[in-house]
Amino acid sequence: MSDHQAPPEGQTTPEAQELPRWQETPRWLHGEPGVSATLRATPDDFKVVEQLGFEPDGEGEHQFLYIRKRGENTDWVARQLANFCQVSPRDVSYAGKKDRHAVTEQWFCVHLPGHRASLNWKLFGGDTIEVLRAEKHGRKLRLGSLQGNRFELRLRDVSDGAELERRFALLAQGVPNYFGEQRFGHNFGNIDKGLALIAGRLKERQRHKKGLYISAVRSWLFNRLISERIGRGLWDSLLEGDVLMINGSQSCFRYDNADPSIAERLAKGELNLTGPMWGRGELMTEAAAREFEQEVYAVESTVCEQLEQLGLKQERRSLRLVPESLAIERESDGQWRLGFDLPAGSFATSVLRELCNWQTPQSGAAQ
Repeated sequence: MSDHQAPPEGQTTPEAQELPRWQETPRWLHGEPGVSATLRATPDDFKVVEQLGFEPDGEGEHQFLYIRKRGENTDWVARQLANFCQVSPRDVSYAGKKDRHAVTEQWFCVHLPGHRASLNWKLFGGDTIEVLRAEKHGRKLRLGSLQGNRFELRLRDVSDGAELERRFALLAQGVPNYFGEQRFGHNFGNIDKGLALIAGRLKERQRHKKGLYISAVRSWLFNRLISERIGRGLWDSLLEGDVLMINGSQSCFRYDNADPSIAERLAKGELNLTGPMWGRGELMTEAAAREFEQEVYAVESTVCEQLEQLGLKQERRSLRLVPESLAIERESDGQWRLGFDLPAGSFATSVLRELCNWQTPQSGAAQ
């Protein structure tokens, strides 16, 4: 966030007037935090433990490796693993990418068919990489095949501990399920390239980069819908024809306003409202909910049409993210330790933005 004084209500700064629409700051659920803090002073201040949701079965030609890495990129570790095993990088996989500026624990998988002699995994790694477990499994570990992640974060230089605790208590009710800024790249570069790509102004041969740019555009559109819903006071209000998702699953159904239990289950967190990940096909919503979504996306109708032409299937995503196993501890003056579990596909930064405005020593800029 900017440290500049906000303009009078109803006015905008020249910078805000020139800001591309995809760089607009999404709304906070409980207003912008008044707490400032420092995050990632060291990699140990940001710890992530992957929760796979299953255990390797002990047999098969796929070697699962549970690795702790410190300050390293997931793809870089995968390439080092391929070199160590003398296999193609295509034979190394993982369930999800983990942050570089952190200490993370996650599973990697190497396809080692046949009766190849067992490798000494103690020889792989070094000061920043350590193999904690090695287990065989019958199937390849695929991207997205994880239950979630446990986050243990340390905030330093906290300006108001009491306010931090107050806002932390609100997390149990859920936060906006925004895609985090890492999805959009430095200075929103992934969205810039994605818009150029779907408009035919950019050619990208690398498949993974193409997917990254397109995903950034879809994610931005989704974030916009949440922000508009909050802005219009519809964050936790049911509209006729809304589509709801059972918490902890991908199962969706359309709201039946004749069922009085729906509102109660929504309030309890058993159900979550959803929004579209834009693509080809009809909106699942009906009546007032469909009119609302159509109105929000009418401004970006050209972008939506271009996404549809790519053949992407329209999907639904929960608007609310509910952190689990919440924990907060004051370690010393101005220093707090936080813990929470998040399901796969969600972002810790979406939780943190509801708590405080933070800055990192790497960038020196507030988030």
